[in-house]
Formats: sequence, structure tokens, C-alpha cells
Amino acid sequence: MKNAETVARVRNALLCMQRYSWEQGVCAQAFLESGERDLAILAAHDAVVRQGADGRLGVMGADGSVVDAAGNGEAVRFAAAETGDPAYAKAAERMEAWLLLPENRNPDGILYHVTNAKQIWVDSFYMAPPFLAVSGRWDEAVRQVEGFRRILWNPAARLFSHIWDDGAGAFVRKAFWGVGNGWAAAGMVRVIAALPDSHAGARKRLVGYVREAIDGFLPHVRPDGLAHDVLDDPASFVETNAVQMIAYSIYRLVSMGELNPSYLDHADKMRKAANGMVDTYGLVQGVCGAPRFDSPGVAPEGQAFYLLMEAAAKPFDLHER
Repeated sequence: MKNAETVARVRNALLCMQRYSWEQGVCAQAFLESGERDLAILAAHDAVVRQGADGRLGVMGADGSVVDAAGNGEAVRFAAAETGDPAYAKAAERMEAWLLLPENRNPDGILYHVTNAKQIWVDSFYMAPPFLAVSGRWDEAVRQVEGFRRILWNPAARLFSHIWDDGAGAFVRKAFWGVGNGWAAAGMVRVIAALPDSHAGARKRLVGYVREAIDGFLPHVRPDGLAHDVLDDPASFVETNAVQMIAYSIYRLVSMGELNPSYLDHADKMRKAANGMVDTYGLVQGVCGAPRFDSPGVAPEGQAFYLLMEAAAKPFDLHER
């Protein structure tokens, strides 16, 4: 089966999945980066339809996250520019205003991930800073990245822990979750892409952070190109999505001229492994599975990151290396 056919099957499977706010956001981003402009606008439209009274986009049920909804923000801003409909611009402004509320932050101004606990999660790298960056709040986007990194980065392991709790003064999940490290790398890449020339110094710092994160991740890639759910725990299940996220980050950084092309060999290995996990129906199997994310299965973000990885790899497929 040709790669284009696989991409179409993965996309179709994704379209059939139910999605929460962060899932809707990463799906919209996948459509945007894959050149599926109409799908990106449709995803943005539904995020606006389900915008809460507090400004959070794509809310379904009891959504207890501070930042997940912001993952929809870039697609909503794209829809505003593409359609000229002021409703999209207003929706993005309301989402931005929610993120700026002081009650959503720790004393240093770093965003909490949830509304019911004073916790910093690695997932937040992908959700809030890229939206802040495309909204022109470049300093704030960088501030959030550096705050998350200061709290969650383990320099000895060269990996990110999952959840820090200010109330407990300790990690409630110190584990080096593979997908969490993927969220961090991919989120920083998207911020880098949105920073203007006036922020060259910040861009250089963030490139260094992503390179460190990639270098810390790669030793945990198995010979088959996959990784364990908890990167340094071989007893945890073998997982697919983290390698898609890191491959995506490598392809994009190399495309931007910010990473040595020698990293492409690693990305290609992980990409090949992920492609081997796509079944007949286009489901990317073996990802950290929805809805509980405690066992291998399928999930909207697994589908979306397959599409993001393939879109990021496309320039390299067009040229011999």
C-alpha cells in the first residue's frame, strides 16, 4: 500500500474518533500542517461551537484543564484569517484571555495544567505556548516554555518528568513518560517556528532545549524503532506515539536548518516503525491508548501525530539523501 493511501486511511480513522479539547487541537494542527485547510477550518469551527463561557475552546463535559483547550487556538486563528469571519477572531481572543488570568498560574506566572490542583504537567508544552506564540505573545510563550522546563527537566536523565504538584511540593508522577517527552519536544518546535527574527536569542535557546530533549530520548529507542511508555522502564508497555512525536520534531527542526541532518537517520527509523503499526483500517496501533492512557491502544493524538510526522517528512521524501 502506497504511503499516500496509508495517510488517507489514518486521516479517515481520525475523523471517526470522538475527541476532547486537547485531542481536537492536535487533530486540527495535523490537518493544518498536512495542507488539509478545509478540515483545519472545520475542526476549528467545532472547537468554537463548543467554546465554554470562560473562553476555553472545544470543551466537552466536565473539562478540568487550564491549557488543553488552547491546543485549538492556532487552527481558530487560521480560520479567522482564511474566512474573514470575526467570530473566529473573537473566539481566539477569549481563549487567550483565559490563559492570561492570574488564577491559572503559579506565583512565578507559570500555567497550571488543571483547575482543581496546583500542578505543572509536561503536556502543557504543546497546548499553550504555541498558541501564545502565534498570537504574537512571543515573550510569554518563551516564558512558559522555560518555566515548564525549569520545573520538569531532569538534567541527569536528560528527560522530562510528567507531573509536579506545588501543593505537595513534590512530583506526583516523576516518571519519564515517553509521550510527555514528545509533547515537550513538539511543542517547543512549534514555538520556535512562530518566533520572529526579533527573538533570535530566545529561538536559539529553545533550539538547544529541543536538541537536548531529542538527545535524551534517542538512547531509549529500541532496536525495532519503538520505545517504552515510560522511557527508562522496560517493564512498561511498548508504545508507538512517542517515536512519532520525536520523529516529527527532528524532521521539522532539520527543515528549519536548526538541526544537523545526521539526525534524519534516527527519524527515519522511528517513522518506519510507526508505519509498521498502522493496521488495515488506518488505526495507529500500540499508542498510549484513549481514554485512560494506561495501556496500549489507539487515540486521536496517535492518529494526529502520524499525520504530523508524515507531513514533516514529506520534503525529505521529495529529494534523495
